[in-house]
Order: sequence, then C-alpha cells, then structure tokens
Amino acid sequence: MTNSVHPHGHRTPLPPVQAPASGVPTPRAHPTPQAATAPPTPADGTAKGAPKPAKQRDAFFDNAKYLAIVLVAMAHSWEPLTDHSRTAEALYMTVYTFHMPAFIVISGYFSRSFDMRPDRLKRLVTGVAVPYVIFEVAYTFFKRWADDDPTQPISLLDPWYLTWFLVALFVWRLTVPLWKLVRWPVPLALAVATLAVISPDIGDDLDLQRVLQFLPFFVLGLCMKPEHFQLVRRREVRILSVPVFACALLLAYWAAPRMSSVWFYRRDSAQELGFPWWIGVMMTLALFGCSVILTACFFAWVPRRKMWFTVLGAGTLYGYLLHGFLAKGSRFGGWFEEYAWLHKPAGEIFVTVVAATVVTLLCTPPVQRMFRFAMEPKMEWAFKRDAAQLARERAKSS
Repeated sequence: MTNSVHPHGHRTPLPPVQAPASGVPTPRAHPTPQAATAPPTPADGTAKGAPKPAKQRDAFFDNAKYLAIVLVAMAHSWEPLTDHSRTAEALYMTVYTFHMPAFIVISGYFSRSFDMRPDRLKRLVTGVAVPYVIFEVAYTFFKRWADDDPTQPISLLDPWYLTWFLVALFVWRLTVPLWKLVRWPVPLALAVATLAVISPDIGDDLDLQRVLQFLPFFVLGLCMKPEHFQLVRRREVRILSVPVFACALLLAYWAAPRMSSVWFYRRDSAQELGFPWWIGVMMTLALFGCSVILTACFFAWVPRRKMWFTVLGAGTLYGYLLHGFLAKGSRFGGWFEEYAWLHKPAGEIFVTVVAATVVTLLCTPPVQRMFRFAMEPKMEWAFKRDAAQLARERAKSS
C-alpha cells in the first residue's frame, strides 16, 4: 500500500494487469533464487535466441528396427535350407510370423503424424516412391545379369522381391487420414485383409495382396501409444514371452511338414493356393493373432538402453533393400546346391552368421552416406518452394 501513494499525497496509478511472461512464475508461485534471476525462456524451455535442441531418437525403437531387419536377413538365408531341414523350416516359419509385422507396426507408429502436409508429402515421394523406382530398376538389371535372363522386363507395376514394402508403405501412409477418422480402425483393416485373401481377382499389380493383407499391422501401429510399448516391456511380459516362444517353435516344428510356409508371405489369395475361401478367412485371423502375440514377445526383449547397434536403427531400410542383392545372388549362383555342407548344422549356423553380419554392415553410417543419393535424395529441383518458407527467408534477410 505504501508504494501506491506519492509522498505529497498524490496517488500513483497502479500498472495495468498483465499476463505473466512465459517462464515467469505467477503470483501464487514461490520462485527460487535461480528462477528469479534467470532470463525468460520460451514455452519449449530453450533460452531466447538459443537453437532448439535436436529431437532425441528413442533407443528402443532403433534397437527394435535393427533386430527386426537382422531377423529378415536371417530368414531369407534360411529359405534355401528349408527343403532339407525340418528345424530350419520351423525357425523360418516362427520368424516369418512376426519379423515383418514388427517392422510394419513400428512404421505405422511413426506414421501417426502424417497429414498430407506438403513437406510430408515431399518426404514420402523422396524417401519412399523414388527409392522404389531406383531399386526396382536396379533389381531388374541385376536379375538380367545374375540369372542370365535378358528378357526380364522393367515394370513398376509388378514389384520384385523386396520392393513390395516400399509400395505398401507409400499406400499405407496415404491412407493415414482415413484411419484417423473411423471408429474401429483395426477391425476394419482386418476385414479388408480378410476380403483380400478371398479375392483372387485382385491380381499382381503393385503387389496389392501384400499391401492389403499386411495392412492391419500398419493400422495397429497407428493406434498404438507410448504406454502400449511400456506395457509389453514389463518384466512379467518378458518372462512370459519365453514359454510363448518355446510353444511357437514346437508348434512350427509340428506344422513344418504339414503346412506350406507360403501363407506367411501374404501375397496370394486362398483360391490361388488351392484352398477354399473359408480356409483363407481362418488363416488370416489365426496368423494375425499369432503375429501380434509373437510381435509383443519380440518387443518385450528389445533392449531399452543405448546399445552398440542402436545407431544402426536409422539405416535399416538400407540394409533391407541392399541385402537382397546378396540373398538373390546366392540363389542365382547356385551356392546352396554347389556346397552341400551348407545344409549341415554347421553350415546353417555359418549362413545365419553371414546374413546377420552382412545386413549389419549394410546398416552402418558409411553405407548410408554412400547410398543416400538413392534412398534419401533431396530433389529440390522437382518441387515448388513453400510460400511460407520463402516469406520467412525474406523476413530474415531484410
């Protein structure tokens, strides 16, 4: 009160009420000496004028992506061994149940923010569509040379080998706004996959059977939240996953001579595989349930802390696309027929170690820098400049 009255009796008007500045405590707060003397900071916590810190990558997801891509490469190396080894077939079927679903769930989880914004559409084109074109052409020329098939046509409508995933990712991301609108996205996506597996007329264009049959895993990733990943990483889930994996291996060992592993590829309809439509419905639902369970068990054992291989998680798409040349080259070259010892237990272990080592090397930063022109081209010449960005640049220069 003494500050509001002038010594000569004239009242000094009080200052107008103002909202507290960002970073300054309100009158009810009790500031510490540090807070009282610190300069005001923006709402994000960075000092005024200081550069914003780079967004930290989550080690868990980088670890999961790396381990999933290693399993992909290992499963591809086991494929030629499955005809002579029931154990290799059981391992192959078990890993095929969850390795791509796990990778696709993560892809869906990190696609939640996709909203057709120009910069995100540009990144979709440069990071998915352009690599698809480049690798589809490269794989075609590789097949012509390695398989002695000069008539192999270049067709961007018929993805060959690994490139189907890029087509699928492109289509899935474009549909993200739709899945955000519907009330029950996962059941709807599962219904779409079920209709696909009983529709032989879909054909092979853009590998749409795979796009649609793997769709539920992408939508599941879209619907997941950080707390869901925290749930599967609990100690009790990690312990429970051990007997679950053991049962899965035993079931796969029993099913190996009785069931075709082609179901796990999800590239054909039930009728094309020689089964009635209702078998396709049952297999789609059963495989989805098994894949979700084993994917959760896989996530339960992914390390949460930073590991020696965490940095490789940023290069998993490099390893995925590049290891295909070696995987197919070994088949075209007849290595598994020429070296019979590869079908012995020691040979199977050797093949597994080689596959894991090769894909690990292909995920390293030097390889990423070497092939970034194909995997992450900037292509500024192909796009119009964003008007808002141009205005900001003019404001800075003036």
